[in-house]
Amino acid sequence: MIDYASDVGQVRLLIPDTDEANPLLSDAQIGGYLAMEGGDVKLAAAQALDAIASSEALISKKLTTMDGASTDGPAVAAELRARAQALRDQVAEGLGDADAGFDIVDFDPQLAYRHRY
Repeated sequence: MIDYASDVGQVRLLIPDTDEANPLLSDAQIGGYLAMEGGDVKLAAAQALDAIASSEALISKKLTTMDGASTDGPAVAAELRARAQALRDQVAEGLGDADAGFDIVDFDPQLAYRHRY
């Protein structure tokens, strides 16, 4: 059972890799991405999506069968890379960080009016 409260489980939610019977990535692989990205879940998910996109582009070429069915691996890869970039943008903008919060700072509204010699 996937523990969605764990970092590995949260990466799985973001990539999405939630089929417990047939996971795309092992917990060890996701752990590797987390280690490379300093434990940041969104950046680890972005790395995982980039790896999956590369694999998709290599394995699933753009194909059309005689009956008209088609697959477009490069288009799927582009969507995965776009999702990876969106996650990186969220991190850069500070959106959804688990560690986000407030810093307590000393505030003196009269400080600008005082002369310090």
